[in-house]
Amino acid sequence: MVSGNRAARRAAVLGKPIEHSLSPVLHGAAYEALGLEGWRYERIEVTAAELPELVGGLGPEWAGLSVTMPGKRAALEFASEVTPRAAAVGAANTLVPIEGGWRADCTDVDGVSGALRAAGGYSGEPGPALVLGAGGTAAAAVAAIAELGLRRVRLVVREPARAADTVGAARRAGLDTEVLRFSEVDWAAQTAEAALVISTVPADAVASHVGALSRAKCLLDVIYHPWPTPLADAVGARGGRLATGLDMLLHQAFGQVEQFTGMAAPREAMRDALRAATGHIMDLPLA
Repeated sequence: MVSGNRAARRAAVLGKPIEHSLSPVLHGAAYEALGLEGWRYERIEVTAAELPELVGGLGPEWAGLSVTMPGKRAALEFASEVTPRAAAVGAANTLVPIEGGWRADCTDVDGVSGALRAAGGYSGEPGPALVLGAGGTAAAAVAAIAELGLRRVRLVVREPARAADTVGAARRAGLDTEVLRFSEVDWAAQTAEAALVISTVPADAVASHVGALSRAKCLLDVIYHPWPTPLADAVGARGGRLATGLDMLLHQAFGQVEQFTGMAAPREAMRDALRAATGHIMDLPLA
């Protein structure tokens, strides 16, 4: 871990496209609150193929890198050291310099679990988890589910044959995994049984099921733009609690700041900056 100090240091978020990333808002607020006056955080547009050469050429002034799509698998493969959870997910959103190379981590896992606890209201209820979709966010979600102490996950997907990567992530995380086809699910029954529900699919994919999903004990919908989604409206109408991708973004950034600086993340300052940057559309509660 890099020790926190006031010397000039650099950090950045890598991805393509990258111009709309909110990571500079979060990291900039953190560095200011921590008194790291010489630190700066920027956006760098880079493809997965370009990532190894770019990162390999960075100098000692670099404190860490956030990685978004499409470079998360490339970041994992490039790293000389990989945390167990990044290995389980099969992707990395965080690179931190270490002696002789870079360490890869996946704080997306913290993003999911933190959002579920703080905004979704999850407090340890037992039962299976229900995850809609099988993309990269779903892979981080299953690792978070395991960290929350649950042991079963049901993946609901359009085509089970395309869910191999997320099924692999779930099994590496030690979860008993079942794959269900979207068109065959009893939504009311599955939602009622689930300890928590995580939707990683577009809003229109679940539009006809929002009535059932809005009754989940704990719900994370990764969509936050455009806002509100039909699912958010349904949850609000019945007085439920909903975590979103904006909550995830906030909670995954805490671990990155701590790994880059060696200091405790100033959570309230980061939350307030993100709320302001997004027009106060959500409360973004902290646990």
